[in-house]
Amino acid sequence: MSTLPDTMTAIDCDGKGGPEILVPRQMPVPKPGPGQVLIKVHAAGVNRPDVLQRQGLYPAPKSHSAILGLEVAGEVAATGDAETGFNPGDKVMALVNGGGYAQYCIADAPATLPIPNGLSMIEAAAVPETFFTVWHNVFERAALQPGEWFMIHGGTSGIGVTAIQLAKAFGAHVIATAGSPEKCDACKQLGADHTVDYRQQDFVEVTKEVTGKRGVNVILDMVGGDYVERNIRSLGDDGRLVYIAFLKGSKVEVDLMRVMLKRLTITGSTLRIRPTEVKGRIASALSEKVMPLFSEKKLKVVLDSTFPLEDAAKAHTRLDEGGHIGKIVLTV
Repeated sequence: MSTLPDTMTAIDCDGKGGPEILVPRQMPVPKPGPGQVLIKVHAAGVNRPDVLQRQGLYPAPKSHSAILGLEVAGEVAATGDAETGFNPGDKVMALVNGGGYAQYCIADAPATLPIPNGLSMIEAAAVPETFFTVWHNVFERAALQPGEWFMIHGGTSGIGVTAIQLAKAFGAHVIATAGSPEKCDACKQLGADHTVDYRQQDFVEVTKEVTGKRGVNVILDMVGGDYVERNIRSLGDDGRLVYIAFLKGSKVEVDLMRVMLKRLTITGSTLRIRPTEVKGRIASALSEKVMPLFSEKKLKVVLDSTFPLEDAAKAHTRLDEGGHIGKIVLTV
């Protein structure tokens, strides 16, 4: 194994604010602890939580890297003292608690997966954050079943393109909302049965129409705000509403009578603060049930654009503008 350098290029937040605060700097190469691997990063995914952290709204958990970046792909460069199941040179992708926007990144071994056959490093870097999130929330927390109706808001976001494909792969009917005819077409190409241009249509009315007034079974939402009440109206009996973010705000006023009468379940989660064992369990489920679908060409990674690591500010500008379809990735 080649000797590791003492320093690396990483992206630092020069304060809190817009993309312009993201600047490349030289920082120490981190050292893996027991049960951890050090990954020589080839590519890192860019996600909405990175934006929130940049704005000072989503700080890194204590004892974890303050560098942005929640998912990476690359090669194992070193391992900690304890058994990890990985060796230097292994090609892997990982869900991390931070540190992805750098040449080297620490990952907990349980949240690290071999890269599926047929995926490039860039594609693999776009997998962990969204696939961990969608699998846990849609299939574990909301228990989406074959034949049920599923609605995803933000169908062309990283979460959206993942949720559409996974729901279809496991036999659900999918309604996706998006903000333009072009984005709605992209959702249909990924398998969505129906789409809603939320700038032109009311998703509550569309769900009633396409489900014969029964309503959908599961909704995955990252919008919040006035969508909360409308989601409740869109759900059928025993429906499940899952929250993973609140772009329009988390404080709302709702009529809980509908929740009681329709026996609804409202839940949600955030993965970053969960214990390593929880992420490891999700990783095991993905390894068994989802990763083979990439090799079988039943799933694909939807890439919007790539930027060199040093241009992280441009990548964040692209994400902030909201015109992207799929994932944005930094190349190292």
